[in-house]
Amino acid sequence: MTSPYAFTHALCRAPARSAVKGIRANGGPDPDFAVLAAEHESYVSALRDLGLAVEVLPPLDDFPDALFTEDVALTFPEGAILLRPGAPSRAGEVAHIREALAARHATVLEMTGPGHVDGGDVLRLADRVIIGLSDRTDRAGATELAALLDRLGYRAQIAVTPAGVLHFKTGCSLIDESTILAVPAMRDCPEFAGLEVVLTPTGEEGAANILRVRDTVLIGARWLATQAMLAARDVPFRPLPTDQIARIDAGLSCMSLRW
Repeated sequence: MTSPYAFTHALCRAPARSAVKGIRANGGPDPDFAVLAAEHESYVSALRDLGLAVEVLPPLDDFPDALFTEDVALTFPEGAILLRPGAPSRAGEVAHIREALAARHATVLEMTGPGHVDGGDVLRLADRVIIGLSDRTDRAGATELAALLDRLGYRAQIAVTPAGVLHFKTGCSLIDESTILAVPAMRDCPEFAGLEVVLTPTGEEGAANILRVRDTVLIGARWLATQAMLAARDVPFRPLPTDQIARIDAGLSCMSLRW
């Protein structure tokens, strides 16, 4: 297996104006579209600054959540896997990314169901891939995905996402190959055995969805205590604005497919 964050390419999708009506678990105000678009542009610029070749697909007005490309597919140097998102309103997004992935990957596998998996529930480690069961990812889907991952040479584990955590990666992310940043509810996840688990500072549980890209961690700009913790560990990081993205239940990993 290759490094889980030594990326060279990324595939994003520009937000449509309908993105302000994106899915959210607990209500709340709509994001400001202009600021949301600016946050997305900052994100794409950061990936390019870190050396990735980034392609941005056009917006899809009929699919408010389509800017979150990670939920509908997985990408690896060895190939891509088309998923079956758990929210019915997102099912149609898969057809709109199939051609783009086929143009960039010699191997494209596809889930056929009946189960479902959101990419936000899939955490790639250095030696395996964890698939978290959640309201959007069921056991049938996780089992099918594990078999597809095996075809690409990746070993999978199926984990249980704690209640109250939307996606597995809402509550945890990689700091480096041997270190996980996690919310307290995920402290004792058995799939983290052998790894160091660093907890988010009190009040900064929303910081758990960081994104390691090569030698740098991307993190929401508002999470100052978590940034201080990364600095104390000599981990290079880059703060990015995410306030409007967060209003539609998303974070940094959601907005790109990377390989």
